[in-house]
Amino acid sequence: MSDYFDPFDADRPLRLGCSCGAHASATEHATATLKARSETADFEAYSNQFIEAALMKALFPQDVVRRNFIRAVGRRTAMAAIGSVLPITSLQAMAQDKNAPEKKDLKVGFIPITCATPLIMAHPLGFYRNQGLNVEVVKTAGWALIRDKMLNKEYDATHFLSPMPLAISMGVGSNATPMQVASIQNTNGQAITLANKHKDKRDPKLWKGFKFAVPFEYSMHNFLLRYYVAEAGLNPDTDIQIRVVPPPEMVANLRAGNIDGFLGPDPFNQRAVFEEVGFIHVLTKELWNGHPCCAFGTSAEFIQKNPNSFAALYRAVLTASAMARKPENRELIAKVISPAAYLNQPETVIAQVLTGKFADGLGKVQNVPDRADFDPIPWQSMAVWMLTQMKRWGYVKGDINYKQIAEKVFMLTDAKKTMKALGQPVPDGAYPKFSVMGKVFDPAKPEDYLKSFAIQKAA
Repeated sequence: MSDYFDPFDADRPLRLGCSCGAHASATEHATATLKARSETADFEAYSNQFIEAALMKALFPQDVVRRNFIRAVGRRTAMAAIGSVLPITSLQAMAQDKNAPEKKDLKVGFIPITCATPLIMAHPLGFYRNQGLNVEVVKTAGWALIRDKMLNKEYDATHFLSPMPLAISMGVGSNATPMQVASIQNTNGQAITLANKHKDKRDPKLWKGFKFAVPFEYSMHNFLLRYYVAEAGLNPDTDIQIRVVPPPEMVANLRAGNIDGFLGPDPFNQRAVFEEVGFIHVLTKELWNGHPCCAFGTSAEFIQKNPNSFAALYRAVLTASAMARKPENRELIAKVISPAAYLNQPETVIAQVLTGKFADGLGKVQNVPDRADFDPIPWQSMAVWMLTQMKRWGYVKGDINYKQIAEKVFMLTDAKKTMKALGQPVPDGAYPKFSVMGKVFDPAKPEDYLKSFAIQKAA
C-alpha cells in the first residue's frame, strides 16, 4: 500500500482507506482535512496574535478532534466558547508594549507537580511564544538538581520551592548566589498523607517513631511538618524521622512501607488515594490558609543581564497565574498539564486537585475549592516567616536581618508593577500578618515569635 501525502502536512503520511478511520477512503479523508484546514486557517487569521488558535491546539491536541470541533460548531462559536472561560482579551493585550528580549531561547526548569501549574501551562498555551520567547520547560528529577542547574547557569529561570532562593542567597546548603522570587507559583496545594495502615492513628501525638518524607530541606513542606508535629508535642528531630524524597517517588515509597507518610505537594497526595495506598490526613491549608508553596524565580545576574527577557517571562507567568486562579478554568487546565510532557498523571487526579472536589481515602468526597490556589504575590512577611523557621530548626544560626533579606529576595514591588501593567488587581502592603495553626505571626517581631516556641533546635 502506497502513502498519500497531504500537501498541507507533508510530515504526516495518510494511508489509503483513511488512517483515522472516520472516512471511507483516503480521498475523502484528504477532502475533509482540506476543509478543516481551511476553517482552521480562517479561525487563526481571525484571532489576534494567534492566541485563540494556541488555546484550541492545547485543549484539543489531536488534529482530527480539533478540526472536527471547529467544523461542527464554526469558528465564531469556537472562539466564543473559549473566550467564555479563558481571558483572551488580556492575553492579546499582554503582547503590547514590550521590548525585544536580549535572549530568546530560554530553559526553565520545573518539578512535575501541580504547584508549577502557571509556569507549565504558559508553555502549551503559547504565553511564552506570545512574548517573543522560545522557552523550553525542562522536567527535572528533584530540587537539589534544580538548585545545581541554576547555580551552574544551565537553567535561565526555574520553579523553586519558596524558601530555596532565601537559602541559596544566604549560602545555606550551597555557595551564596543572589536569587530572586519573582512570583509565588501556588498557595496551599500540599497535604499530609499517611499510609492506609495508620487510619487508626489520626492523632499526631501517636506518631512517635514514624518515618516521613518531604521534598527538600528548604521547603514549606519541611517547615510545616515540623511545625505541625511540634504543636502536638513531638520533637521533629528526635521523635520522628524526616527524609528527603523527590515528589514523584513518594507514593512508591509509601506503598513499599519505606515511609509512614509524607507532607508533599500535589498531585501525589491525591495519587496515593488514587492508588489506594494512602489517605489524606490534613490539607496544609488547614494549618495556614493561603500559605506559599512554590515560586517562580531566577538569579539576580540573569535579571541584570537580560531585563527584557526577564520581563517577558514575568508577564507570561503572571498571566498564567491569573488564569489559573479562576475556578472555571481548572478542569481545562487539568487537560493541558496532565500529559506526559508535563505532569504525566491521570487527568482525573489533576482535576481533583485543581477543582478541590476529591476523594480523601477515608470514604468521603470533599469539596474544598481553594485546596490549591495561585495567588502570585511574593509577600515579604512570608519570607520572614520562612527565615524564622530556618533559624528555629538550626539551618541558620546567629543574627538575621529578616527585613533586609526578605526585601532583597522577594520581588514584591516588581510583582505589583507588572501585575498593574497587565490590568490585574494589586493588593496594598508588604508585610501582612497571618495565622499558622491559630497563632498570629507578626513579621515586625520575628525574634519574639521564635522565642515563643517550646520545641526548637537546641542551640
